[in-house]
Amino acid sequence: MSDSDDDFDRIIERERGLQRTLSARRMTMIAIGGAIGTGLFLGSGFAITLAGPAVLLSYGVGALIALLLMGCLAEMTVAHPTSGSFGAYAEFYLGPLAGFLVRYAYWTCIVLAVGTEVTAVALYMHFWFPAPPGWLWIVAFSALLITVNALSVNVFGAIEYWFSAVKVTAIVLFIALAGYMLLRAPPAAGGAAGVGFHNYLDHGGLFPHGAWGAWVAVIMAIFSYLSIEMIAVAAGEAAQPEVAVVRAFRSTVLRLVLFYLLTLALVLAIVPWTAAGIDESPFVKVMRALGVPAAAGVLNFVILIAALSAMNSQLYITTRMMFSLARAGHAPRRFGALSGRGVPLNSLLLSSLGIALATALSVMAPQTSFILMVAISSFGALFTWMMIFVTHYYFRRARERSGAPPLRFRMAGFPGTTLLGAGLMAAVLITTLFTPAFRLTLVFGVPFLGCLALLYQLRYRKPAGH
Repeated sequence: MSDSDDDFDRIIERERGLQRTLSARRMTMIAIGGAIGTGLFLGSGFAITLAGPAVLLSYGVGALIALLLMGCLAEMTVAHPTSGSFGAYAEFYLGPLAGFLVRYAYWTCIVLAVGTEVTAVALYMHFWFPAPPGWLWIVAFSALLITVNALSVNVFGAIEYWFSAVKVTAIVLFIALAGYMLLRAPPAAGGAAGVGFHNYLDHGGLFPHGAWGAWVAVIMAIFSYLSIEMIAVAAGEAAQPEVAVVRAFRSTVLRLVLFYLLTLALVLAIVPWTAAGIDESPFVKVMRALGVPAAAGVLNFVILIAALSAMNSQLYITTRMMFSLARAGHAPRRFGALSGRGVPLNSLLLSSLGIALATALSVMAPQTSFILMVAISSFGALFTWMMIFVTHYYFRRARERSGAPPLRFRMAGFPGTTLLGAGLMAAVLITTLFTPAFRLTLVFGVPFLGCLALLYQLRYRKPAGH
C-alpha cells in the first residue's frame, strides 16, 4: 500500500458507519436508474429542438465524455472506495477547498435535479389526470420516495433494482417495436405514416441549426447522462467495492450508450424532429404515431417509473454527499448522524429541498419550470465532471511519484484521455454562457461558487479534522 493510500484511510475511517451490503448487480442498476430518466424520456425532446437529427452526434459526444469520466472515476474508486467519492478525492489530491467546492456544487446540483424529476412526474400524470394541479402529484410521490430512502440502503437498493428493471425492459421492447415498425414502413418519403430514415433529412437536413445547435445540445446530453457517477458514491456501501465498481462501470457505460443512441435514432426516424418538444415525451409521440393501441398510456407509465427511479437514486446520492460533508466538518454535525438502520436521516430531509423548490415552480411557472430547473442544476454537474478529470490527473501523478503498484483497473491513454475530458467539459461550461436556454447555468453557478469559496475562507479554512 502506498503512502497516499495510508493517508486516505483517515478519510475512509471518518465516513464509517454506512452499511456495506450493495451487490455489483444492484450498483449497476442504481447507476442506470439515475441516468435513464427524465434526461432521456423528456429532456431528449428539448435536445432534439436544439440540434435536429444531429442530436445523435450530440449524444455521441456526451457518451464519449461519460465514458472518459467513468474510466477516471472507476480507477480512483478502486483505490479509495468511500461515500465521499469524488468530493473526498478532490479534498485529498487537490486540497480541502476543492473538496468543499466539489461536494457542495454537486450536492446543490443533485438537489435541484431531484426537482427536475419530480416536475416531470407531474407532467406525466397530466397524461391521465389533466384536472388536478401538478403540485399534488409532486407532494404524493415525494413522500413515498423519501420514506423508501429512510428505511435502509437494502430497501432502497431493492426498490431501485426493480424500478430500473422495468424501464430497461421497456426500452428493449420499445427498440424492438419501433425497429419492426420502421422496417415495415413504406419506402417512399411520403408514406402513409411518414415513417423512415428520410425524416433525418426532410426538415432542414441533418444539421438544421448548424454545428452550433448540435454542440449546444451536448449540454442536454450530459444532463441526460448525469448520475452515472453514482456508482462511485454507492461504492461506500458496496459489499465488495473493487469487484462491484469495475463490473458496474463496464456494464453501465455499454447499456447507456446503446439505449440512448439507438432509441433516439428510432425516435427521429418515426417522428419528425420538428414535432419534438417538452410538452410531453417524444417516446409517447412515437407510440401515437405508430397507432399502437393503448401503447402511449403504457409507455407513459414506464416513463413515470423512470422518473421516479431517477429521483429515488438522486435522493440517495445527495443524502450521502451531505453525510460526507458533515463528517468532513464542512456541515453541521447532525447531518453526519446515522439512524439505527444506518441511514443519514437528517441529510435526507435536508436534501429534499429541491422538491420544495419544484413544487413552488410548478405553481408559479408550470410551462417553463422543467427547463428552468435543468439550466440552474446543470452548473453543479458540469463543474463536478470537470473537477473529476482534474482530480484524476493529480491522482495518477501522485501514485506515480509514490511508486504505488498498478491498480486492478486503470484509465487507458493517460494523460491524453484525462486532459481531453477536462477540456471538453470546460468548453461545454463556457458554451452555456452563449446559449439563451442555459445562460442561467453560469449566471447562477459562478456567483454560487464564489459564495462557497468565501464561506470556506471565513469558516472552514483549516483542513478538516484540525
